[in-house]
Amino acid sequence: MPLLDMPLEQLKEYTGRNPRPADFDAYWDRALQELDATDPQIELIPSTFQTPQVDCFDLYFTGVRGARIHAKYVRPKHAAERHPAVVQFHGYSGNAGDWQDKLAYASLGFSVLSMDCRGQGGSSEDVGGIKGNTYQGHIIRGLDDHPDNLLFRHIFLDTAQLARIALGLPEVDPERVYAIGASQGGALTIACASLEPRIKKLAPVYPFLSDYKRVWEMDLAKDAYQELQTYFRNFDPLHEREDEIFTKLGYIDLQHLAGRIQGETLMFVGLMDSICPPSTQFAAYNKITAPKKLVVYPDFGHEFLPGCGDKTMQFLLEA
Repeated sequence: MPLLDMPLEQLKEYTGRNPRPADFDAYWDRALQELDATDPQIELIPSTFQTPQVDCFDLYFTGVRGARIHAKYVRPKHAAERHPAVVQFHGYSGNAGDWQDKLAYASLGFSVLSMDCRGQGGSSEDVGGIKGNTYQGHIIRGLDDHPDNLLFRHIFLDTAQLARIALGLPEVDPERVYAIGASQGGALTIACASLEPRIKKLAPVYPFLSDYKRVWEMDLAKDAYQELQTYFRNFDPLHEREDEIFTKLGYIDLQHLAGRIQGETLMFVGLMDSICPPSTQFAAYNKITAPKKLVVYPDFGHEFLPGCGDKTMQFLLEA
């Protein structure tokens, strides 16, 4: 078969290129302390979209640094007992999507909480100077500031805050809270389960935001990773700070978080993915020490993966 990246046997052994900052664990422990001190101030507002079998809400909560984060929340009506919940994350620059695509899980007795990432295509705030949409450039936001101000640090913490909310809902069984998403959503699925280890199962699909230096060395700092090239061209054209920059990106490199996962993982990867190269995804998968399984699509890239949604649903339905 044609190769975009390493042969599969090498991918299975690959553990990443991007530096891991020496104080990485202390960094995220400090971040979680900030999250612990943040009152979520949860607000549930009935949506104008409703169905006979499912209640639909706009859910708002406060994330770190005071941003109000929006999620769509659906739950089955008249559930007799506590039921499972799924936290769901979207692709880069997107949003939580339509209500209707959450109803399949709701029909099976799941609640679904689908988050808008701050500053992207939905209703969540990015309070880094302005409120509202800031859309792109999120990987490099804060790169010339203190590492505690990296925007994806805050977004990763938002995923944990959403999971905590799901775990605390009176209608939800806290032993059956799961996380799903693709691309950026796959990265946030891994970040969520890393920072909130009570997530019991997760199903990331071709996760983004992993092993930035490998992306650079493969000359794939384009498309979703274009801002890496933009940053160097504008702010370090001679690459005099290259080691410093990739080390700082290491704080928000999900491969370094993945070892914290305690939930069972089902991950999907396409070996022809030129957006999120397979090796960058394997760098994260290979660091997961909890029970895990990988589904490999040899001929597929960053696109619809046939059967992926069905396999995910079956995985979450298993006892």
